Amino acid sequence: MPIYLLTEDIVFPPPHVSEPDGLLAVGGDLREQRLLLAYSMGIFPWYSEGDPILWWSPDPRLVLYPEEFRASKSLRKIIKQRRFQVTMDTAFTQVMTACAAIWRPEQQGTWITDEMIAAYTRLHHSGYAHSIEVWNAGKLAGGLYGVSLGRCFFGESMFCRQSNASKVALYYLVEYVKSFRFDLIDCQVTTEHLLSLGAREIPRQQFLAELNRSLQTPTLKGKWTCAL
Repeated sequence: MPIYLLTEDIVFPPPHVSEPDGLLAVGGDLREQRLLLAYSMGIFPWYSEGDPILWWSPDPRLVLYPEEFRASKSLRKIIKQRRFQVTMDTAFTQVMTACAAIWRPEQQGTWITDEMIAAYTRLHHSGYAHSIEVWNAGKLAGGLYGVSLGRCFFGESMFCRQSNASKVALYYLVEYVKSFRFDLIDCQVTTEHLLSLGAREIPRQQFLAELNRSLQTPTLKGKWTCAL
């Protein structure tokens, strides 16, 4: 199948025409309208510094249904003891920058470029992108960020500077979206870490059908507040 070259028009080809590895299109920009359209179609950007913007829709898709999140006994103990302080939407750009800086053995460099940070910070200011921050003694110990549309949260990245801090962030995200009856958390691509926490692969066709149903509900915009 051809890889589509995007123009200034804010349109995407249908996800099912993507390459076997999920690559769908190249080019375009990171304007808010384009990003929101992409997520609503099950498409996301993922590329390296210096490369053109690459747009993906993998098959299968890794998702985490909130009720299937597996919190270990040790994690529940950490939560109960309140070893960390947790906030939401108070340090969005800090979280993104920290995610970009974390070394990951499976990749060279980072895909969270300055361009991406600026674009998602704009989405954050518009009320669509959110962060969970985990603090210890006033310092950022871990966190995650992503995009919310309808009853779906599209997880983008997480980081951990202290043991279990990113799991704490995910725990609070799961509890928060459960309180608003979210249908699923999109994890995008498969990792053993996320599988161990309860995420599972589903066919893209199923993911898109579930996403479309989730989008029938108005988006929970604005600043999220940790009240758990």
